Amino acid sequence: MDQQPDKPLRLVVQQPSLAKYRVPVFRELASRPGIDFKLIYGERDGIPNVDADGFAAEFVPMREKRMLGRAMLWHRPQLEYADRDRADVLSLSWDLHYASLIPALLKARRNGVGTVLWGHGYSKQDAGWRSKARSAVAKLADALLFYNHTAADAYVRSGFDPDRVFVALNAIDQSPIQAARADWVDRPERIAGFRKEQGLGDAPVLLFVSRLEEANRVDLLIEAQAKLSKAFPSLVVAIIGKGPDRERLESLAAERGLTERVRFLGAIYDEEISAPWFMVSTAFCYPANIGLSILHGMGYGLPVVTSARVEAQNPEIEALRDGENGFFYRDGDVDDLAAKLEILLTDHDLRSRLSQAAHATATERFSLGNMVDGYVDAVRYAAKRVCSRR
Repeated sequence: MDQQPDKPLRLVVQQPSLAKYRVPVFRELASRPGIDFKLIYGERDGIPNVDADGFAAEFVPMREKRMLGRAMLWHRPQLEYADRDRADVLSLSWDLHYASLIPALLKARRNGVGTVLWGHGYSKQDAGWRSKARSAVAKLADALLFYNHTAADAYVRSGFDPDRVFVALNAIDQSPIQAARADWVDRPERIAGFRKEQGLGDAPVLLFVSRLEEANRVDLLIEAQAKLSKAFPSLVVAIIGKGPDRERLESLAAERGLTERVRFLGAIYDEEISAPWFMVSTAFCYPANIGLSILHGMGYGLPVVTSARVEAQNPEIEALRDGENGFFYRDGDVDDLAAKLEILLTDHDLRSRLSQAAHATATERFSLGNMVDGYVDAVRYAAKRVCSRR
């Protein structure tokens, strides 16, 4: 029987975990008219689960087993909800580590349940066979939902029907960021007070916020600071975050004579506490492997500087437009990184233009609403495609 027009579409989304940054996305999705939303999630990769807020959710543990050196997962709900009695559309994690994924897609097709595969659509370490396997699995789904246009366009060029390809630009909830920013904008006396409290004086500040891991190449930022020290002897690099690379980075700062000017601030999870560091900074520098942090920095109007090796970045790199809201530098080239940062430290008019564009990128183009619009489009298409097969 076809979906009744007056009945809400029963959408079940399966995810490996319920991360804090995803809660606003699912809350917005559940609020959309005509959508009866439920999230099913497990626990994986050390990402702490949080409580659902504003939507129905159920935690179901997943089984993990190593086969030929690879972790293989079995998440029972993938198959249980591939049933017309339980869902109209089933959105599944696009991850080939799930041994339950292909059986779920096949069962959903037999049972008249629409399917959406949601994910990157690629891997940074994609071997040829993995790429082919990912594409083969994609052919079993009704709709493909990507984090960015670059990956989506690549699938269309490879032969996938563009009508089946959708984009939900990966976004974060800007509400707490914009609220915290509003407390500081146009209040130079408050910013001056924070600078005095932190012993910054008039020193320019460059900011990094994320996990301290070697893949993020924070060492290149410290090396660039050392090169800039002659022209900017008071330059401060503020580092918010914790992780296994901290000890190595502290040693590097000491070796370069920058111990007093590299501030290791630890992990800060309260937006109101981290906000003043964004507000006193000239730029957000994330030397490599940038992800959603790009939208955090841009949300405060900070131009972003990161590696031009786009294929090694995460999907959110699509937010950066070189020379419009930030800069790319030649991957691994400290001299070029220092040169790009120096432009932002010296050309105040350019920095102002880039700042305005960065803020607009985060709050307008990469908004939560736009992300969920893309998701809903994919879900409704999957539902219609099922109807056309009956």
